[in-house]
Amino acid sequence: MFTVTQKIIPKLNNPFAESEEMEFSAPDAVASQPGVYEETLRDAFDIINKPFTSAGLRNIQRQHLKNRMTIWERIEVLTDKPPKILFQNWGPNLDGASLVTAILDIEGRDVAVYGHDFTIRAGSMDATNGKKLARLFELAGKRRIPLIGMNDSSGAYVPAGVGGLDGYAEAFTALRKISGVVPSIMCMFGFNAGGGSYLPRQGSFLIQPKETFFGLTGPGVVKSVLGEDVTADELGGPGVHSLTGVTDIVVEDEVTALLKAKELLRYLPGNNAESSPFQETSDPTDRKTWDIDILFKKAFNSPTGFNTPVDISILIQQICDHGDYFELQPERARNTITCLGRLGGNVVGFVANNSAVGSGQIDIDAAYKNARFIRFCNLYNIPVIFMEDTTGFLPGKEQESRGIVQAGRAMLDAIIDLRTPRFLVLVRNAIGGAYASYNNYPTGADLVIALPTTRVAVMGSPGVEFVYKDELRGLRGSVNGKVKELSQQLVSEGAEETAALEQAKKEVTQWLTGEEAVLVKRYEKELMNPKEALSLGSISQITMPSDLRQVLSEHMKFHLENYTPEPFNGVQREFH
Repeated sequence: MFTVTQKIIPKLNNPFAESEEMEFSAPDAVASQPGVYEETLRDAFDIINKPFTSAGLRNIQRQHLKNRMTIWERIEVLTDKPPKILFQNWGPNLDGASLVTAILDIEGRDVAVYGHDFTIRAGSMDATNGKKLARLFELAGKRRIPLIGMNDSSGAYVPAGVGGLDGYAEAFTALRKISGVVPSIMCMFGFNAGGGSYLPRQGSFLIQPKETFFGLTGPGVVKSVLGEDVTADELGGPGVHSLTGVTDIVVEDEVTALLKAKELLRYLPGNNAESSPFQETSDPTDRKTWDIDILFKKAFNSPTGFNTPVDISILIQQICDHGDYFELQPERARNTITCLGRLGGNVVGFVANNSAVGSGQIDIDAAYKNARFIRFCNLYNIPVIFMEDTTGFLPGKEQESRGIVQAGRAMLDAIIDLRTPRFLVLVRNAIGGAYASYNNYPTGADLVIALPTTRVAVMGSPGVEFVYKDELRGLRGSVNGKVKELSQQLVSEGAEETAALEQAKKEVTQWLTGEEAVLVKRYEKELMNPKEALSLGSISQITMPSDLRQVLSEHMKFHLENYTPEPFNGVQREFH
């Protein structure tokens, strides 16, 4: 089993510096006149080293002036070990030269890597490059190793004609075939359009630095076709893609993107037949999570009581080893949080409603965000802890017109299909259809626990209208009589008739509001609590906030010890 090693601090040394120039020499070449054999070796030497030397200083400088590294500098960030370069293609028309494919040793793991060399023909794609990519993807799938892509391409090489498009199509197909077999991390550098956008988005995760672009077409095409003036950033920058879920992680620059890729890789298995890397931890699994208790005390003892929003990320931090976790799509749908963390050294996924944003209600973006993450965990043997604190699905015309029903179904399908160990923690609100579709026992959960703060019911506070309808009917039916009685009393005490009536209406309204509030509290106390769910077997236990990490650790250890990582062989759903 792979164990995570110490982080490597990258050094960006220019491999094209004059001090590092290579010179060919052969044994006994000085003592004798070079012959055909020596000339053959020299030709081979030139071919082997041409990818490292042919860019030229001017092209390298142009790349640096755009705040972009060369492909070789990017490789040095990923590893300090020499790369195993595959396919040293360098045809007469530079066929295959603008793409580098390699196997890298990244922190002790073999990783398939490709990267466009923008210093050669602007990193453009031709048929040869397509074959190179396809073979790399096939190799990654065959040898069961993860994939990292460094995308920096102007697109298909126009002079290559349809060959460039065929190259893209071949790469598309090969990458699709290993989707769900090995995980892949794509980094977007520079300006990418067309196939240069489709290809990386087939990967598991996509990292985009600021001041980069990728999209269906560039601003120039939009201007010529639609007459719209739009900047590259407005069309396909990270601010756009991070909100739609096309981009999973936004970073400041290229170095940060590559370091983030290495960080994410530590949470991922090599393939779909193994577990994620185990990492020994000094954080005791029985550590008390007192900060959760303190948070709840401050929140729920406030004037707004149990309606006070709570940032669920604080709970995730408390549960994870040393508080570390890796959040995915942090810019999108903040009403839900999806992230990878470790519990007792084992990688786990978290899907958590965040009531600090929109009461944690599940809207279209949140549902699709959850569904995609859950499906990834299912494919790659990652257990999932669901944390529920939501008043339900977001209602409204806008959500219905955009297909909230379909989005909710996508999330529900992903949850039902989930075969890895899966827990549900009821934090507070678990209301209606959101509860029914959020990893409970009927949908396949292995463990459901509730904090004492849980409020689980068919409806939230509005449910009082159904449960106590007779009491409410009696209270509201008595209003007119009470107003008349109090008005007459005030008149008898010397008040003017009109003023007495207004005063009576005011006081009776206040009385009714108070009586309704009493019924709401009664409803919450009697029905919106975990006791009924516990008695019905809907939950297995009530857990104190300070014991949450310990309880989850104990159960997770048991389930992982009795789980065999293997490829997902279940029925594939038709949608999402």
